[in-house]
Amino acid sequence: MTETAVVAEPRRRLHPLSPVLRSAKLLALMIAAISWQGYSQLGTVGWLGLVVVLLLGALALSVVSWWFTGYHVVGRELRVYEGLLWRRTRTIPLERLQAIDVVRPPLAKLAGLAELSLQVVGAGRAEAPLAYLPMTDAVALRDRLLRLSNRTPEDAPAAPAEPAPRLMHAVANPDVVVSQLLTPQVWFLPFGLVFVALQFLNDRPGWTFVGVASVITAFIGVLQHPVRRILQDWNFQVAMASNGLRLRGGLLETRIQSVAPHRVQAIGVTWPLLWRPKRWLRSRIDIAGYGPQQEGQTAAVSRLLPVGDFETARRLIGEVLPGVDVGALPFVPAPPRARWVAPIGQPVLGAALTEHVFATTSGRLTRQLVVVPYARIQSVRVVQGPLQRRLGLATVYVDTAGALHGVAEHRDVAEAWVLAAELAERGRAARTVRP
Repeated sequence: MTETAVVAEPRRRLHPLSPVLRSAKLLALMIAAISWQGYSQLGTVGWLGLVVVLLLGALALSVVSWWFTGYHVVGRELRVYEGLLWRRTRTIPLERLQAIDVVRPPLAKLAGLAELSLQVVGAGRAEAPLAYLPMTDAVALRDRLLRLSNRTPEDAPAAPAEPAPRLMHAVANPDVVVSQLLTPQVWFLPFGLVFVALQFLNDRPGWTFVGVASVITAFIGVLQHPVRRILQDWNFQVAMASNGLRLRGGLLETRIQSVAPHRVQAIGVTWPLLWRPKRWLRSRIDIAGYGPQQEGQTAAVSRLLPVGDFETARRLIGEVLPGVDVGALPFVPAPPRARWVAPIGQPVLGAALTEHVFATTSGRLTRQLVVVPYARIQSVRVVQGPLQRRLGLATVYVDTAGALHGVAEHRDVAEAWVLAAELAERGRAARTVRP
């Protein structure tokens, strides 16, 4: 692109309300950092005075950050400028773009704003989160970046109006709630309540405000994960748009994730132990750019099916990976002598090769299935531990650019080397024809 074309698009700032929303977020984090003990030491007036000081400081920092932040698209790059004393320019090649999230926290919803978050291969977290833009601008910029990432020329004729995404599945909210009630944290919570009640009855004078607040904080920490999952998976929908998958959900904070199917590194399916009586499972898609540390933080950003039955997961996976039927994978079990190294899990260890994917199963209590398309294979490893060498076994690792990896555990050593060679060859062949 010529210099004239570069200058033709000026830098744009975020919405003027962005400093207010960002300072509110910073203030909430700062208040959370103040312990109950700090409140008891400062008193009500001192605590409120500290909150006012923190609010003014957070607002000032947010205004400065907003004033020196700008962005624009140059060719097939998104450039983001920020910083006062140390100026920083981040250049994001759009061919590395894996997914785009449009996130709407509660306050942003009220203001009609949204945050645009880019997931880029090789990054451990979102790149250049643009917080906040008007909702219409965020959607328009998302569609433009997706079009450029798919190698559509910037000056190509405008495409006809995009049809509405085709809804593939909507998760029932009661199932979301029940699924989180069937978790170890919730099941053990009554025992904790009984223990605390007995302690309180036996030592009532010894309980102070700080002690009670600490117990309440501990219980909130235990329930935080299931409650967060309910809030994230509320009204969850999977749809197919012209530029890829659309994953939408959230009660307080709405997240709309756009993912091109050919960006999916792997698909995982998990059958939690407490869900088995209802024959439920959950499924996630793995995308480069969502680091493993984000999984516990947001099962939201990578879920394909938060809760559902096998037939639903089978249909959705078939949409994401055309030609793949997870109900008909030809699994080969691990040899019987693998019981010496996996006495509980050996019966469920399996590996399968199909025309398009490599799949593995593991886990006796919490069963897991991982499906890796050949084109997403980054490397193949054969690993032997000391006991495996004595038993003539080996484990084959199939690495991807994401957090999920195919692991064929405790295979016969000769089978392992043949499998590794076959996977390496199929990976090379698939990469030559991938989109």
